[in-house]
Amino acid sequence: MAKLTTKELSYIEDEVRAEEITAKTMNWFASQCKDEEISNMLENLAEKHQLKVAEISQYFNRSGNIH
Repeated sequence: MAKLTTKELSYIEDEVRAEEITAKTMNWFASQCKDEEISNMLENLAEKHQLKVAEISQYFNRSGNIH
């Protein structure tokens, strides 16, 4: 894979931050929710967003685009 430009990396960093914020927000909502089923659903969705962040980080660590 070719090296990414600074602008491209900036877009990716913004997306990673958005995924992190989404996961944190969903976890917060889950902690505030009285309905256990909805709380579990929100926690599962938050985990999926956290896993996306981990996947993106692993990809860039392997590819050498981010040092």
